[in-house]
Formats: sequence, structure tokens, C-alpha cells
Amino acid sequence: MTPAEKNWAGNITFGARRLRTPSSEAELQEIVATGTKVRALGTRHSFSTVADTAGDLVSVAGLPRTVDIDREAGTVTVSAGLRFGEFADELHQHGFALHNLGSLPHISVAGACATGTHGSGVANTSLAGAVRALDMVTADGTTARLTRGDADFPGAVVALGALGVVTRLTLDLVPAFDVRQWVYEDLPQARIGDRSGFDEVMSAAYSVSLFTDWRGGPVNQVWLKQRVDADGAAEAPAEWLGARLADGPRHPIQGMPAENCTRQQGVPGAWHERLPHFRLEFTPSNGDELQSEYFVARSDAAAAFAALDRLRDRIAPLLQISEIRTVARDDLWLSPAGGTDAVAFHFTWVQDIAAVTPVLWAIEEALAPFGARPHWGKVFTTAPETLRPLYPQYAGFEKLMARFDPAGKFRNDFLDRHFPQ
Repeated sequence: MTPAEKNWAGNITFGARRLRTPSSEAELQEIVATGTKVRALGTRHSFSTVADTAGDLVSVAGLPRTVDIDREAGTVTVSAGLRFGEFADELHQHGFALHNLGSLPHISVAGACATGTHGSGVANTSLAGAVRALDMVTADGTTARLTRGDADFPGAVVALGALGVVTRLTLDLVPAFDVRQWVYEDLPQARIGDRSGFDEVMSAAYSVSLFTDWRGGPVNQVWLKQRVDADGAAEAPAEWLGARLADGPRHPIQGMPAENCTRQQGVPGAWHERLPHFRLEFTPSNGDELQSEYFVARSDAAAAFAALDRLRDRIAPLLQISEIRTVARDDLWLSPAGGTDAVAFHFTWVQDIAAVTPVLWAIEEALAPFGARPHWGKVFTTAPETLRPLYPQYAGFEKLMARFDPAGKFRNDFLDRHFPQ
């Protein structure tokens, strides 16, 4: 593996000695069984060192493609290395959908689920919430299958690659649906200044995202993704809660081309063509960036927003854009939305880690009263002793790691820091 091997944004240079891309499960089993240090690598979209290792990085993107729809069970089993955008249309053509998608269709199923990645919607869980079963190659090279209802299952879905190399996931399906997407601009901050106002805005559509530059003015943009068969309307009012309807397509980041984004202005389209913010065939977001994200209970959303707003003079100069989304609760041990309906405050920064890090300290201090949980795959500085009490099953996950991987084959510096032996 050359020094040029980096993650998607270029802020992480992988320290692995080599990158392996097996073409069969048997080959993967051999790599894992004979390796001393192994980590699974997805689509390289994590901004933290969660995927790095000094040993072998293993990509499952070369394993045989699997998209197996079970109509009776209402599930699909997919190969772990597939990107969501690579099989969503196939589901739609068969009359099915996933309950939600992240802002990027470019990310792999296994990587997204392992880190608790999500979309938005007050009733929508993270992407990992759809997992009904998973198959993985464990430390001794054998295979294991865990299914919802198994005692270990809640600890094995958002597992940070610590238990094995996931090869397939079985996901819950829902009937296919169409979505209209509207963008409103300049929502008065007063509209989200208390709990009822915040809930009114975030419950206005199937999926809602707020974009703000933290410059003290109104919320820059509100993206409403409405189900055509439920809350969608063929026409949108020119004014909504004090915000005005955008007169053309928009990109969340000022100056970036709107054609990179999914279709707006109320044009109906399939769920997978509207729920993400960005289109598979274009570069997502900006690329030259860092990202951080913090989850708090949705009941604390307005107070957390006010706490962050007091830091706007420090946040704004380093910010490209910030997004606010909601995530419904799940029961997964390391999910940032585990046990609570959550709101996620996301920050897309300029790529200057030295300048951003002191601002992260300030953000984490401001959100500490709300028990903020950082996104595992993004940049954060929260100490392990702070994280531990925020996850009731933190110790349970440590025991699960020790049982599945007693020799620490899948451990790396990231896991050693946050789950010390």
C-alpha cells in the first residue's frame, strides 16, 4: 500500500502495509485467518481513523454481487461492499424501497451501518435500523450470522468493524414510494427557538434537513422531502413559516453547482432519487473538507441550537455549511441514536484540522450538558471517559469485542483509544 492511499476527503493517509481485495469469501476467510491485524475498508468516507490499521486493509467490494429480494419476508440481502446507489433502483423496479437513505448514495452498506450513518426524518431510524441480519468472517476465519432477536445482535450492527469483516446484510424493505423535494430559504431562527417550533419544522415532511452557516441570521435552507402518497402536494406555497420558496435548484454549499444535487422544485421521483441530497454520478458535497457531527436528544434540540449559536463567531469562519437532521431511536448499543429520538448537528468544515480542533473543543463543551454523542466516522475529540456513560452498553460492547476477537486482530488505534483493554 502506497503513502498515496487516502480516504475520500484526503485528511487521512492510511498506515496499512497493504490493501487486499478478495474476489471470493473463501479468499477473504484465508486473509483473515492468517492475518495478524486486519481492518475492513468501505468506500473511504470516514473522516476519523476508524478504518485504519498498521496491518491489512480488506475491501469487500470485490466479492460477488448479491441483491437477493425476499418478497415474502419483505427483505433484501446485499453484499456488504455495495454502495446504496448501486442497488436502490433495482429495489424500486421490484416495488420495494429502503425506509431511508443518507445524504450520499456513494457510501457502502456495511460502512454506513457500522458507523451509525443516517438520513433524516422524525420517524426514520438510521440506516443500521433496517438491518435484520448480518454475515461476517470472524477472527479465526470462520463465518457467523447474527439475526435480530439474537442476544449479540444489538451490539453487532453498529460495531465499528471490531467483531469481524461483514460480507452480507439483510435489510428490511417497505413498499416503493415517490417523493417531492422542495427547498425553502431564510427560515427565521425564532421558528426553531423552542421545542414545539423545532418539532413543527422537522415534522413537516417525511425527511427534513436544515442548513445553516451559523452567521446569526435566518436558517439558510430547509429541504422538505415529502412523500407523494402521504404529505406531498403538487404545488408548494411561496411562503412557509416565514421562509420563501427557492426560485430554482439549490446546493447546500454556496457556490457549488446545484446539478450535483437530487431534483428539487417539487418534481416527483422515486425515493432513491430524492432522499439523498446528492446524485451518484456527481462528486458529493465539496470533497475538500472535514466533517463532524454530534447527536443529542430531540427534546434538547432547541436548547442545543442556542448553545451552538453562542459560538457562531468561532464556527462560521471555518465552516462550509452545517446541517441539522432528526433520527428516530433504535436499540443498537453503539448507535448515536440508541435509546433516544435524536437530532444531529453536522458540520462541514474547511480542511484545516489545526484550526478546526479548538472549535471542536468548544462545541463539545457547549453540548456536554446534553450528553452529545459524536458520529464515530467523523472528526471529534470527545474523550473515552466522557463517552462511556453516554452508552448504557459500553461495557457490554467491550465484552463482545473480547469474545469475538480475543487476540485483538481487528483492533486499531481508534478502538484502543475508545475501548481500551
